[in-house]
Amino acid sequence: MATKTKLHPRNQHSDGYDFTRLVADLPELEAFTTRNPAGQTTIDFKNPEAVRMLNRALLKTHYNIGFWDIPANYLCPPIPGRVDYIHYLADLLADGNNQAIPRGRDIKVLDIGTGASLVYPLIGQSEYGWHFTGTDIDAGALKSAKRICQSNNLDIKLRRQNERESIFRGVIEPRDLFHITMCNPPFHASIEQANKGTQRKWRNLGEGPSKKLNFGGQNAELWCPGGEIGFIARMVEQSTEIADQCLWFTSLVSKKDNLQTLNRILRKANVADTKTVEMAQGQKVSRFIAWTFIQKDRRSSFFESTRK
Repeated sequence: MATKTKLHPRNQHSDGYDFTRLVADLPELEAFTTRNPAGQTTIDFKNPEAVRMLNRALLKTHYNIGFWDIPANYLCPPIPGRVDYIHYLADLLADGNNQAIPRGRDIKVLDIGTGASLVYPLIGQSEYGWHFTGTDIDAGALKSAKRICQSNNLDIKLRRQNERESIFRGVIEPRDLFHITMCNPPFHASIEQANKGTQRKWRNLGEGPSKKLNFGGQNAELWCPGGEIGFIARMVEQSTEIADQCLWFTSLVSKKDNLQTLNRILRKANVADTKTVEMAQGQKVSRFIAWTFIQKDRRSSFFESTRK
């Protein structure tokens, strides 16, 4: 596939950040702004408070979120890349809906590991009106997500995953139907690897050794036994148990080298179809994989069966 260098065409952040507009909507952001060598307004992305304030402004200006905050040491996601995932999921759903992007609350999305930020449901609900169910293993993350929902009067279901080895088991009910699931899985295999990743990121930012990561992260967000491959492999295995309850299963894949192994796992699971969708933000390239057990000629009927 051709290497992408730009955000999705529908991404509101394709032209960068309009700090004049952002500061007008959230005056508190101005104290964190600075000038880069080219004289352009920006923030210090090494400062977690500045990143959090930028996210608050972006969510308010572009996605009508009046209140947003997360506890210290939880992942503070970069918004533009998260937005891209949502838009490419919309394209994937359109492929089985006569090329029309499905909108509205009839479209059900499961966000696995929704996190304290609740960022995917906030964006997806604003952009397309989809109805989200968010799951997480961390009680603190769900408490934060619930606060965001209540403060903005949002109808987003939140479910606690009580079993660390489970992805879908225990949180998907027999009558549930989802058009798509999404996930940003932990990509380290151990706490040692996570710490090394932290140090590497700080070096890339031009800083010395530090125990902090500018975007934060709890253990469950950063690592799990088996790392990214192990997590997604469990997801594939458990997806076979609910094959008729979901149209598309998807997951971000941080390491391109993992795709070969993951595609081999998917073939063994006898899926009906798989896709790898590449995304990009400047020089940074990311991707997600998608799989379905529903044959192509039956996918449009899935939309019909879930409409009220």
